[in-house]
Amino acid sequence: MTAVQAHDQPMSTALIRAEARLLVPALAFIALVVAAVASLGTPLITSVATTFHVSLDSAQWTLTIALLSGAVATPVLGRLGAGPHRRATVLATLAVVVGGSVLTVLPLPLPLPFAWLLVGRAAQGVGLGLTALMMGVARDHLPEERSAATIALLSVVSIIGAGVGYPLAALLAEFGGLRAAYGLGLLVTAIAFVTAWRSMPAAPEGRSAHVNVAGALALAGGLLLVLFLAGERNLWSRHLAVAVTLGVAAVLLLCVWTVSELRTKTPLVDVRAVRHPAVAGANLAMFVGGSGMYLLLTLITRYAQTPHGAGYGFGLTTFVAGLILIPFSVLGFVAGKITPRVRTRIDGPLLLAGSAAVVGGGFVLFATARSNLAELLAAMGVLGFGVGSFSAAMPGVILSVTPRSETSSAMSFNYVVRSVGYSVGSAIGGLVLAAGTATGRLFPNDDAYTSAALVGVAAMAVTTMASLALALVLARRRSPETNPITAAVGVPDLGRSNRPGS
Repeated sequence: MTAVQAHDQPMSTALIRAEARLLVPALAFIALVVAAVASLGTPLITSVATTFHVSLDSAQWTLTIALLSGAVATPVLGRLGAGPHRRATVLATLAVVVGGSVLTVLPLPLPLPFAWLLVGRAAQGVGLGLTALMMGVARDHLPEERSAATIALLSVVSIIGAGVGYPLAALLAEFGGLRAAYGLGLLVTAIAFVTAWRSMPAAPEGRSAHVNVAGALALAGGLLLVLFLAGERNLWSRHLAVAVTLGVAAVLLLCVWTVSELRTKTPLVDVRAVRHPAVAGANLAMFVGGSGMYLLLTLITRYAQTPHGAGYGFGLTTFVAGLILIPFSVLGFVAGKITPRVRTRIDGPLLLAGSAAVVGGGFVLFATARSNLAELLAAMGVLGFGVGSFSAAMPGVILSVTPRSETSSAMSFNYVVRSVGYSVGSAIGGLVLAAGTATGRLFPNDDAYTSAALVGVAAMAVTTMASLALALVLARRRSPETNPITAAVGVPDLGRSNRPGS
């Protein structure tokens, strides 16, 4: 080896390490931005209603439409991100998000200004599909130990993004108006685009990703109907026949999608892989657990903003109520940092079970103690820690049996399940509180919050039991004594430990 070669080798290694160090914060920043921007609709619903002179139900669509477009775009982006054009897919998606952010700050004199706002919010929601792509990048371009921790971090960041965006948007809306709040979204998405342009590496060679268009359309239609029915609670009470018809149509579309995925050589989601106990169990836990987690988040924030005249509540402004999310974000981040280290000693399914139990404890705390703000902050902190740990453990369970090239696709499906779970949790909370609202009253009875919390306790109990059952199944699959084939040939099962490096 020449002197020049000897000098270049360590420089090359140092350059790779430096790029890896820069890649992690870039991935985390992009995931944080898309999650925070998509959640901007939550604290701005009242401002939208007054500014655009629409009803609160109509203004609610500024949040709902972002979740809908994100759920539909996620599996498609996951498949595109598994192919050779991942960098182009990321940049194109962020360009759509930036364009949508521009639409949200357009001046009012435009014709149908509220329609333009909804289009912009839908475009912003498309960015929710990028988190799974960021995980694929981490798994492809970081060392195994580093990638596991980074993927866990990305999962947590996508959750706490709402906790970051909520108080900032509420503060800007309070002092600078609605356009100032949406202007924040435009600023950070533009920065995210530049960050991706400078830091996003190309996908490894040898990848292919053809999109099953028929399957994508069937899945999009099915998800749109499911999430629409979950969000439109009045439809079930006033037009039951229409709701049932749409529900049947949703089931049929999802069945068509499943058949299409099984027949095509280029599925959006490898349905056969989804049937693996680790993947199926994790997605079941994600659906039920996500329903409960989002339920408690909405219960606490709604309770805090209820005026004193209702006989309970604290009458907080939107901005002050947003500050209640700070313990959620901080403890969620702490749990996300701790969980990858704990996973070296405890299997992922057991961590899921423990995290679900923690969230269940948050429900119990809210059900029994909510007479002062300190108790609400404590419940929000417990929720944040449980959600952070649950989110950080989830990718490890799924990716332990997923090929590296299918990382984005597998996690995209899990994120779709999470979105549906969140929507169901929001709908359940609305239904329970509506049932506890007396005729002629605007706010539900205090006992209705207790009833909703007990529903959440039940949901987290189911999640805990499902996770423990998954741990038991995987433990049996790993045991040579229970699998004579692997015992005879000495080959480990697909269900072996999901710890990093296993």
